[in-house]
Amino acid sequence: MIKTALITGITGQDGSYLAEFLLKKKYRVHGMVRRVAIEDHNNRLSRINSLVKGGYIKIHGATLENYPSICNVLAKVKPDEIYHLAAQSFVSYSFEDEHSTMQTNVTGTHFLLSAASQIVPKAKFYFAASSEMFGNVLEVPQTEKTPFNPRSPYGVSKVAGYHLSHYHRNHPNIKQFAACGILFNHESPRRGMEFVTRKITHTAALIKHGLADKLYLGNPTAKRDWGFAGDYVEAMWLMMQQPKPDDFVIATGETHTVREFAEEAFRVAKLDPAKYIVWNNPSDIRPSEVDLLIGNPAKAKKILGWKPKVKFRELVRLMVESDIKLVAKI
Repeated sequence: MIKTALITGITGQDGSYLAEFLLKKKYRVHGMVRRVAIEDHNNRLSRINSLVKGGYIKIHGATLENYPSICNVLAKVKPDEIYHLAAQSFVSYSFEDEHSTMQTNVTGTHFLLSAASQIVPKAKFYFAASSEMFGNVLEVPQTEKTPFNPRSPYGVSKVAGYHLSHYHRNHPNIKQFAACGILFNHESPRRGMEFVTRKITHTAALIKHGLADKLYLGNPTAKRDWGFAGDYVEAMWLMMQQPKPDDFVIATGETHTVREFAEEAFRVAKLDPAKYIVWNNPSDIRPSEVDLLIGNPAKAKKILGWKPKVKFRELVRLMVESDIKLVAKI
């Protein structure tokens, strides 16, 4: 039987990798995007343009904050699996505009879960949770049982979405299949420019080509568990193939500082980091920093049979080499 999947956030890093992964699994793949993205497809659909133009995936215009538009898409697509990846996902921006972050991430998740339970009650639902929910961590490493302690509006919004998913999973009159993937930081050459990892690799490429002089960064000691987005979308799919919905930490189990990431990126680019990097730039320091995130993926390894394939240095190399090629075209 050929399955049909609907991906919200299909234009993003994770959405594009997931779309490609599901197509290889012979799924019919549909994406839900804001109508403005359809109108400005060359820019906003850049990661999936070839899939759209080739007719491999179908795109539907809707807005997470508009309940009727979500209902229309679900009624038309009738998905077997719904992957809810869409969100205001930039942590720093959530401090600047917490209201739109909550509206998109909390209300949007609520609307999508509610509409799915009414229109396609047998569809499996995946919620993209986040390691930012752990915030000021209460234990190291973090597991599925670690208490949440978010330190940003984004983290708070993801905790709310997690609990909404659990409510729909456990309510006796709903019993929706709602799986939650607690994904730690995952990067790729498709990462948005607003994220620190891509800022590092892209600026290194600009410096390499003589188009920039310095890289300005914030806290060099913040530690993160970085993996490859292409590996992590496989874990999303594996969660949806289980007989019962559950929560899984998806991580590498290794931690590296922002300084380590930057220095490795400059090493790959054959540049001296001491010459070009300026640390503790005031505009790049978050109002409330999360100092340490490191996940324990033991449950995912045991139950899903999942483990990360791309190691830290290989990930950095992939991103730097991709950006050097990209900048060369400017």
